[in-house]
Amino acid sequence: MAHQPYDRSGKWLIQHHGGALLKLGGVERVRSWRAAQAEVVQARQLPDGLLEVEFDREAGSDADPAPGLYVVEIATYPERRLLEQVARDVACVFLDRRQLPEALTIVLRPHPKWSFQVAGEHELSSPQGWTKWQMSWRVVELWSIPAEQLLAAGDVGMVPWVPLSYIEGPPEPVLRECRARIDAQAPPGERENMLAVTQVLARLRYNDPGILALFGGRQSMIESPLIKELEAEFAHKSILLVLESRCGSVPEDVRAAVQRLSDESALRDITVLAARCPDIDAFRRGLPSAGAESQ
Repeated sequence: MAHQPYDRSGKWLIQHHGGALLKLGGVERVRSWRAAQAEVVQARQLPDGLLEVEFDREAGSDADPAPGLYVVEIATYPERRLLEQVARDVACVFLDRRQLPEALTIVLRPHPKWSFQVAGEHELSSPQGWTKWQMSWRVVELWSIPAEQLLAAGDVGMVPWVPLSYIEGPPEPVLRECRARIDAQAPPGERENMLAVTQVLARLRYNDPGILALFGGRQSMIESPLIKELEAEFAHKSILLVLESRCGSVPEDVRAAVQRLSDESALRDITVLAARCPDIDAFRRGLPSAGAESQ
């Protein structure tokens, strides 16, 4: 759960600014990209993102290059489990699309307690050793990339990653430039989310309220639709956990009704109801209708 704000922030950036991530991975000649709904195999094995990419022609070529599939996995820290995760991502996409995707891992921070490095290589072997599967993919360690390089790309989608990049000297001038670019260049309707996402990522590195205030502090978090959605998800999980512990298995219709709730007041009332109701039927009767929640 502690990783979720960073996971969700990364996934939002993949969905809305996947082109910046492709640049971060060194992908060139991108004509257009689209974040695909990667509904492949099992939900828990889905990659953080799957990008469908169209490329411009190379100079002197008359043929359009083949479209590309890019699996993107964003890791808060370099961890061994990431090796198996990438292997699952690639396998799932291959089974679904019949095309071996390119794989890109973005690692946000070195771990404070261990020095494991994701080398971008992994080998799997069957129990008898008859079958071996060797993989290699591209890894970007964000802290090794100069902030100036990210800002020089001229893509506002790069800006949220800057607080975790290599900054030589005091960070405040660089981070003030990040805020200025978000204010000036964020697409319509995305400014609040970009400020909140940048602040979430900055918290991985900085514990200075003054630095976090550069991205709006608590107010930007309150105003961000993404953060409100994340808070609602936390509430859904808490409510369902209380119900399961008190009443046993939660019927699917009740589970779906809880997950549709987003109003803060309604979620607070339903949390109390989950803790006090005598049974699932009483909880079901106490759920607000969709219309009542929106009033």
